[in-house]
Amino acid sequence: MPRKAVEMSPLAVRRLTKPGHYVVGGVAGLALQVSDTGARSWVLRARIGSRRRDMGLGGYPDVDLALARQKAREARDLIDKGVDPILVRREAKSALLAKQASHKTFEQCATEFIDAKSAEWRNTKHAAQWTSTLKTYAYPHIGKLLVSDVGVTQVLAVLKPIWTVKTETATRVRGRIEQILDWATVQHYRQGPNPARWRGHMDKLLPTPGKVAQVKHHKALALDEVPAFYSALKLQSGIGARALELAVLTAARSGEVRGATWPEIDLGQKLWTVPAGRMKAGKEHRVPLSDAAVALLTALPRVEGTALVFPSPKKKLLSDMTLVAVIRRMKVDGVPHGFRSSFKDWATERTQYSREAVEMSLAHTIGDKVEAAYRRGDLLEQRRKLLADWAAFLGNGGALSS
Repeated sequence: MPRKAVEMSPLAVRRLTKPGHYVVGGVAGLALQVSDTGARSWVLRARIGSRRRDMGLGGYPDVDLALARQKAREARDLIDKGVDPILVRREAKSALLAKQASHKTFEQCATEFIDAKSAEWRNTKHAAQWTSTLKTYAYPHIGKLLVSDVGVTQVLAVLKPIWTVKTETATRVRGRIEQILDWATVQHYRQGPNPARWRGHMDKLLPTPGKVAQVKHHKALALDEVPAFYSALKLQSGIGARALELAVLTAARSGEVRGATWPEIDLGQKLWTVPAGRMKAGKEHRVPLSDAAVALLTALPRVEGTALVFPSPKKKLLSDMTLVAVIRRMKVDGVPHGFRSSFKDWATERTQYSREAVEMSLAHTIGDKVEAAYRRGDLLEQRRKLLADWAAFLGNGGALSS
């Protein structure tokens, strides 16, 4: 045990301003440490186990003499019981930091989830759509809540106001909340079942989406009106009109056409190969080009400074509204995606081509995994004839039927 020192008074302690180590008495080993800068702090020097340790007790005058002695006594009581007070304090601090780190809000978890998953999303707009819908519909209700506190009541507060009026959006929001809460559970930020899960849970609390709102199909022209539209389209000027023309000829999606690049197109082989990263199904898609499509592409100028086939005036990707604007200028009640429906109606009702060839032309997934495993080819030559007949149907005023 250290030699017992004379107990200093509060006034005497206040006068200790020169750099040094001053034992203040009252508790063995308690001292005031004055640094060269004039900062003063309390130190308890004691033997803990087999080691002599210095334990900080706080700065002076925030911790006055009476409080320093109280802290020193408490520390010595622990030492007498065989407990290391320094280790206890470190463990308590570590536990506090761990607890603070696990106390994440729903919005914080959503942001981290989107950052973690966005690399695997093919469409760069996907992350923006996630953020936008969550910011609009979820964050006002649960964004600032600890993710551990998000339960059924809170999820319903998000979904109920939009479930019957914006059903499609609401179902997406529910699915996104479910994924974020699953992620938070794996990260140990929350425990228990996911309150946003649908089957056996939310399906008992909310109406089935399909029974709330009728599915809205893309607006499409009557099949016999398509050739006349196509003829009128060819007379329209502008890069948007040419992009829409290729979309009609190939039955491709607007995004696939707008993102087309010259390296993807082999005019000699009459083939357009869309890479997997730009396809909805995540698989490379080969598009046979009819003579009409080749003629269209051959007549297009190559714009210096971009590989895009249909660049905007700023040599960027065309807006998804550019093709819609062409249709509106023509005063037609339809959307670009509707011509895919027209193509399918024509192929199904007026030709003898196989269902598989038609679905593959639309880049739809064919059958189940077993069926897909047995079908290695993509029916390219059959689809080449199919799209050639489609182009003839468009160009002949709808007279062709094979």
